[in-house]
Amino acid sequence: MAFTASDVMNLRQMTGAGMMDCKKALTETDGNVEKAVEYLREKGIATAAKKAGRIAAEGVVDSYIHMGGKVGVLVEVNCETDFVARGELFRSLVHDIALQIAAAKPLYVTKEEVPAEVLAKEKEILLQQALNEGKPANIAERMVEGRIKKYYEDNCLLEQKFVKDPDKTINQVVVEAIAQIGEKLSVRRFVRFEMGEGLEKKSENLADAVAEQVAKAQA
Repeated sequence: MAFTASDVMNLRQMTGAGMMDCKKALTETDGNVEKAVEYLREKGIATAAKKAGRIAAEGVVDSYIHMGGKVGVLVEVNCETDFVARGELFRSLVHDIALQIAAAKPLYVTKEEVPAEVLAKEKEILLQQALNEGKPANIAERMVEGRIKKYYEDNCLLEQKFVKDPDKTINQVVVEAIAQIGEKLSVRRFVRFEMGEGLEKKSENLADAVAEQVAKAQA
């Protein structure tokens, strides 16, 4: 069954989910609105969206120190109540996020945090790369949009693939946790330290070392 832009808007109003999530839900359910609502609820998306307007002023600051003290991470993740902040599920989520930051080296929490001048410069570089590959200008511009998406996936925490389960993004992991916990959760900020960062010296790839440690722990 086909669906219209109006159907997408109606589903969004019903669930509070984002436009792309609503379009995907309607696509997956052949335009059936009731099934689309169920789809979003099963994915935890509708639940998370309804809680988005709440204030999350509690939470924890967690740390992760890679073996040998070569990489250290501090991350603040917020929730709504102190009760949840003390819970095992929430603290496990926060620690996984700290481990993700250590392994994947994000620069920002969300893609909205990327400064406009940084984004403009990146697009300029990507456009020149496409033109250097011999692509016509109109095609090169379209290629830039796809490559910017990859830039977000590499550099924005919530867009990154989860090191423990690459089939999910960190945003999906957070959304699933919201559905389980029943409160608004948000990653507020983080800082990552790497020994010798900025100094001119030969060193191992510490991000790969962290990822290898995660793989061994799961084996």
